[in-house]
Amino acid sequence: MIELLVVIAIIGLLVSILLPSLSKARDMARASVCGSNLRQLSHGWHLYADEHKDVSVPGKYPKADGGTANPANWYQIGNGRKYRPAWIATLGKYVNLFAFEMPSTSDERQDYDGKVYQCPTVGDWIDERNHAWGYNYQFLGNSRRTKGTFHNFPVNRSRIKNFASTVLGADSIGTAAGFRDRERRPYLNNGKQSAELGNHAWTLDPPRLTDKSDRGSGDPGTKRTAVDPRHSGKASVLYCDGHIEQVTPYVLGYRTLPGGAYVDLEALEEDLPNNRFFSGTGQDDDPPALPR
Repeated sequence: MIELLVVIAIIGLLVSILLPSLSKARDMARASVCGSNLRQLSHGWHLYADEHKDVSVPGKYPKADGGTANPANWYQIGNGRKYRPAWIATLGKYVNLFAFEMPSTSDERQDYDGKVYQCPTVGDWIDERNHAWGYNYQFLGNSRRTKGTFHNFPVNRSRIKNFASTVLGADSIGTAAGFRDRERRPYLNNGKQSAELGNHAWTLDPPRLTDKSDRGSGDPGTKRTAVDPRHSGKASVLYCDGHIEQVTPYVLGYRTLPGGAYVDLEALEEDLPNNRFFSGTGQDDDPPALPR
């Protein structure tokens, strides 16, 4: 009996030692798949620009009057036309990795069908609006309008000075970034609440915003979006040259407040947010101001 208890104790000790290693290995494998999926789709970004006279893909196509009933809001994504597809579905067209089995011209909240559109760490984040990956839309192509004027579109690919150090897209936490950790709510497919993880996560706001810049959903009073360090404290980050890195929010230039909310317009005395990995110039440029 004593020998049996000793064996059980040893087995328990070994399990306690091995479990963290196994968990870390599993997390690393998921991060690798996430990055691989993003990389496969990224090639479409350059192919889109080649076909559109150097213009970078918009985060989401502009909205013409008439909504879903207006064919001007329908765009070809490879295996059919889709109502105002987001950036990632548009990229899929150019690499023959289609986002939907049956694209809809009457719905902008479809779930992505293609496995390559999933991050395995958050495998249920497949709503095209509340998606796992956000686009550096403010600097690369913000086709929202104010008073009939685009916020920042079209953007020429050639304005980017260093593809290897400019974020194209990354894991995004959505507008939950503007809330403290304890205030955030679980992800909900087709959800609409700002505090829900993944809400409007197809967007990725840069680290430093201004009182004149866009943010979040684009609605008045919206919270900002930011990267999601879902892979053991790091986010999968896709750069414009197509390479992937696992990076902490801090290294990308983001800063957080006590409680976990990402800094927006809160005053900091030092160690400020920085946009150098988002601007395309390598400098800490302001995001484009909203049209007046």
